[in-house]
Amino acid sequence: MESTPNSSHNGDAIIRVENLVETFDSLKVLKDLSFSIQRAKTTVILGGSGCGKSTLLKILVGYLKPTSGRVFYGDMDIVPLDEDALDPIRKRFGILFQNGALLNSMTVGENVALPLVEHTNLDPKIIEMMVKMKMELVGLRGFENLRPSQISGGMRKRVGLARAIALDPEIVFYDEPSAGLDPVTSAVIDQLMMDLSHKLKISSVVVTHDMGSAFKIADHIIMLHQGTILVEGTPETIKYCDNEIVQQFIHGRPDGPIPMSRTAKDYIKDLLGEE
Repeated sequence: MESTPNSSHNGDAIIRVENLVETFDSLKVLKDLSFSIQRAKTTVILGGSGCGKSTLLKILVGYLKPTSGRVFYGDMDIVPLDEDALDPIRKRFGILFQNGALLNSMTVGENVALPLVEHTNLDPKIIEMMVKMKMELVGLRGFENLRPSQISGGMRKRVGLARAIALDPEIVFYDEPSAGLDPVTSAVIDQLMMDLSHKLKISSVVVTHDMGSAFKIADHIIMLHQGTILVEGTPETIKYCDNEIVQQFIHGRPDGPIPMSRTAKDYIKDLLGEE
């Protein structure tokens, strides 16, 4: 049976989102979202450009405060917390940014070590050992002394993942992990994400529009459309959903209910400067 929008599968939830709303000026970007992220599972957030995926991700990691609603990590609502109070919670998760976000002034190994240097008092030799362990997990041990500019885009993404898991997080957030990668490298990133989830029991939240990746890695999919949850469920639920918007999106059809234009204002009134 197909899950309905805003349904909540609490179960063993590591994150619960309740009645989340985000408004920029007069534009409501997120509209009363409620859902949960399950522990040791991979949740994929899908949707077209402008649907609210990136905004939602920023709220989940505490970079952006919503207009209203609550975001629970366990029993703790992070929305009212200031930066100092958020800091210990943020240590529980890692983030893989779309471009890897490595510091070019540092070596690859120093980039991976950065969270350990900043957030622990470990001996440098222990940190060096942990860096090698994380680099081994992403298949890049031995590249620690190179600069980010000396390795490929796919390798930088894997180094970014090694850094994201440096503190052994409970949950990792991925922002378009396959963006700009060739099919083979994308498949490597997919496999790494699945290994972290299934073998190390790390929860994953993946924001993407790559349908092949989504159906491969997801335990649960949430599809956003115009700021609302259009449908959520297992990959099979999404794949065989009879909603026309869902089918247009997953098959990449140019014609259908998803419009090319996102402008709500009447075209002629806009040209004439009328309200």
